[in-house]
Amino acid sequence: MSQFKDLYRGRRVLVTGHTGFKGSWLVMWLQHLGADVSGFSDRVSTTPAMFDLLDLGGKMKHRLGDIRDRARLAEVIDEVQPEFVFHLAAQALVLESHKDPLATFETNTMGMANLLECIRERPWIKAAVLVTSDKAYRNNEWDWGYRETDVLGGLDPYSGSKSCAELVAHSYYHSFLQHAPTKIATARAGNVIGGGDWAANRLVPDCIRAWSAGETVRVRRPQATRPWQHVLEPLSGYLWLGACLDDGHDGLDGEPINFGPDSQQDMTVADLIDAMSTRWPGVRWEAGDQDGDDGLEATLLRLSCEKAMQRLGWRAVLDLPTTVKMTVEWYRQWSEENASLHSLTIKQIEHYTSIASSSGLAWSSV
Repeated sequence: MSQFKDLYRGRRVLVTGHTGFKGSWLVMWLQHLGADVSGFSDRVSTTPAMFDLLDLGGKMKHRLGDIRDRARLAEVIDEVQPEFVFHLAAQALVLESHKDPLATFETNTMGMANLLECIRERPWIKAAVLVTSDKAYRNNEWDWGYRETDVLGGLDPYSGSKSCAELVAHSYYHSFLQHAPTKIATARAGNVIGGGDWAANRLVPDCIRAWSAGETVRVRRPQATRPWQHVLEPLSGYLWLGACLDDGHDGLDGEPINFGPDSQQDMTVADLIDAMSTRWPGVRWEAGDQDGDDGLEATLLRLSCEKAMQRLGWRAVLDLPTTVKMTVEWYRQWSEENASLHSLTIKQIEHYTSIASSSGLAWSSV
């Protein structure tokens, strides 16, 4: 089955933040597509980590460096000569941004500026997909989805840093890249779940850590509602966006694009845990303290994805039961020492692609 116009086969691709949860899934998918993948990241930040469990360090050009170090970033870019760049490197946790706001702004905002400065000096780079977050929007707790034209902002350092990263990308595009050979776009998504996430203070990893040890998980804000989506949903959008930028698709260069599920994917934290628990028997959970989050984590933040549908023909395809099934299946396999997580991850990518093809999405059948 051809995917993404087969534009990644044999092409050189750089993924920043490749050792993280989303980065590891993206590396796996790109390699499955036949791309020559390199990665740039400061470290493997969790133990365990999907990156290590799948031995991705031994299957790609794995380069260490801090996105805040522009000289090191430029050195790696010149070494691997990427045609495509997917920028995922970030400090990605709201609570961590309260503990170290300066590092959050340096990583997320100046990291974006460093990458774009490198890109503008290297016109041989074909396309760059710059990943920010749904939390770049000023969240008014609306019931309707935020559009790409809505106001940016944020009450916490993480959200503020992501809105600043969007402004950096916007200014670099209009000042330097609007008429350059390199095409860029920003991608906004959030609340992804799936196997292989081990970050601290995230719902699914917290549950898996507790349940695999036979413990009760304590949950902050169990009644908060989130538009949950499997990690493969926004990644399909990133990959399709990169392919369309490279292919000269109109209406994408310099644009922000939302990638999120429809409203049927909305579910409270408590309901998601209950859905997961039916596939991991014998588990327990209870409401815990908010651990000093001061209510700054959004209660509801939903995206409008009409632009992605109109300009890319993209939409999310997994229902919540399938999303939960795939997520818990991955972790259940991890809990079995002899399970092949690499094979399972490829199987889930192929299963997701098959569902997308059956739904008639262009990226999965061209």
